[in-house]
Amino acid sequence: MPLFARLTSLINLALPALAPVTDLPFAASKVAKYQRLVHGEADALDVQTWDDLMLPQYSACLAPQTSIFGQQELYRRLQAPCAIDTSARTQHVRALVADDAARERVQAACEGLRRAESEVSETLFGPPLAPTPRWARWLGALPLGFMVAVVLALVTGALPWWGVAAALWLLLMAIQMRLQYVAANWQLQLDAIGHMLRTHALLAGLGDAVAAPLRPDAVAAARLNRRLWQLSLSFVPGLQEYGDWVLLRNIRHYFASRAVVTAHLPLLRSSFVRVATVEADLALARHLVRTPRYCWAAGVAGNTARFAFEQAVHPLIEVPAPLSLRVGDDGRGAFISGQNGIGKSTLLRTVGLNLATARGFGFCYADAAVTPDLPVYASMQNEDTLEGGESLYMAEVRRAGELLALARRGPAIFLIDEIFRGTNQLESVSGSAAVLDTLAESGCVLVSSHNLILAPLLARRLAPLCVARVDGRLQVEPGVLKETNGISLLATVDVDGVLAAKAGRVHDQLAAYYLAYPQACESVLE
Repeated sequence: MPLFARLTSLINLALPALAPVTDLPFAASKVAKYQRLVHGEADALDVQTWDDLMLPQYSACLAPQTSIFGQQELYRRLQAPCAIDTSARTQHVRALVADDAARERVQAACEGLRRAESEVSETLFGPPLAPTPRWARWLGALPLGFMVAVVLALVTGALPWWGVAAALWLLLMAIQMRLQYVAANWQLQLDAIGHMLRTHALLAGLGDAVAAPLRPDAVAAARLNRRLWQLSLSFVPGLQEYGDWVLLRNIRHYFASRAVVTAHLPLLRSSFVRVATVEADLALARHLVRTPRYCWAAGVAGNTARFAFEQAVHPLIEVPAPLSLRVGDDGRGAFISGQNGIGKSTLLRTVGLNLATARGFGFCYADAAVTPDLPVYASMQNEDTLEGGESLYMAEVRRAGELLALARRGPAIFLIDEIFRGTNQLESVSGSAAVLDTLAESGCVLVSSHNLILAPLLARRLAPLCVARVDGRLQVEPGVLKETNGISLLATVDVDGVLAAKAGRVHDQLAAYYLAYPQACESVLE
């Protein structure tokens, strides 16, 4: 065996074994950091929409076997997506879905990314790193001066030299204690950057379509990785600690490597984007291979708020009920009615999530889909808060104001479930009609409500649709719910029928006022 190979084997035996690759947990704020640093809040989903559409739970379905790099890119696409169906990225995802061997090669090349314990987007895309202080240039001289002072003290026995050695030792300890934690955190950053650069070089060498975008900088990435890498001395017991506390090895390496990173920021940023993009594509391909129902969405030209889904489902429901829906062909949104528990809220979430994935990833969970390149906003889970002293109705009013402000940005799609539940019916209907009519002036509104009087009030803006069970299957049909089931559901807690009888009499009396002449409402908002 050649001498070099023998030395390499000995070093590998001395070095600690690599820990198995696992999915490290990262806080949601860390995953969101890249999007917020690079793309900001413009045209991004707001926090309530993100939560209402269950996108945190959906993102968790894409995250397994994906590092912080890929997770940040997936988040960015859902938050601030580009136009669908025409990007090279969509074509690459399709190719990975169709080629098991290609997926395995890319997975093997990206494996090291999952060892990254720190997110680096703030370092690469955030504010510039602070310049190296001038006193740092003397860090190499301090250990040398300390050792010289110790030697002279031992040789001469003179107390002044012991005093100098003690002073220098205290200074070394002070510097180490002041910067040790900072240097350790920075080392995690360097490790993550090293994994990124190594993966860049590995991906560039695959020899297929994924390699082409990475090849221009692959050699530079490999060279930079070698420059940043430093042979660890931890395989010699105790030497690492002496190297840090006596020689300030970690502190000097901290300042030197920061200077190298700052000098190569353009390359590092480019490498981050390319590697994160490939890993995100891989995560989507793995997900789609396991997904029984999906399609590639067809786009709608311009800002037309028109969309259609054939047999769409929600990917987080284990046994979903597919529904077909078509909205906007006549320029109107939709007023959705249906019996209690029929699935109106699920329909809105299904529409919202599929609109988000179509715009961000290019696919929907349906047999066929036509979707616009418009942002989607939701209002579905307004609640009162004891801590903030905000009632349910005030929370709904606040959210309505936020949606109206978002509507002023430009065309969008608004998904609203049971608007203004927190006040009396008369004011609820009045406020709902005003807000929905105003939103529909500049966007496409889908609203579900049990206040059926809203259907004729908003007929010029919203087409009436009803979710109903036909021959045992859920369907979305034109029209307004005719047979409500709110009173009949009282039978579950009404042993002798008294509740249902009383509620029925009240319903019949009030219906004469609320529902006698619904068509007379159509012109109120004109």
